[in-house]
Amino acid sequence: MKYSHKLSDAMHILAYVDIYHAGDLSSAAIAGSIESNPSLIRRLMSRLTQAGLLTTQPGKVAPKLARAATEITLLDVYQALDEETTLLHVDEKTNPKCIVGGNIQDTLNVAYQTVQRAAEQSMQSITLQSIIDDILVREEQKMGS
Repeated sequence: MKYSHKLSDAMHILAYVDIYHAGDLSSAAIAGSIESNPSLIRRLMSRLTQAGLLTTQPGKVAPKLARAATEITLLDVYQALDEETTLLHVDEKTNPKCIVGGNIQDTLNVAYQTVQRAAEQSMQSITLQSIIDDILVREEQKMGS
């Protein structure tokens, strides 16, 4: 199974921009935090900008959140990635002559839609601010140890 880190990286970018708002916000600096490459960061930032979650200015290294962190949800970021926005996918190549193969797709599609709705509902309740707050609390705990 192949995993995508785009949602994680996009949340990382937004949290980084908010936490380090007065620091180096170049794609190279953010890439260093994510341990990725600057071109991936620029592509993700472009998607976040197109979705109205980030603002950028041509020729300036000064990205900002387009809305308050309390108003950006995990679901907003998930939907901004312009990908197939379903978590689970049914194998479309099954044997229709088999009882299981002929019915599993429709059966799983219903179950997967239930999971998708529940996941999106949960994602809607998680704000970027709650993620940022947790990051800062964890860092404070590390510093206190």
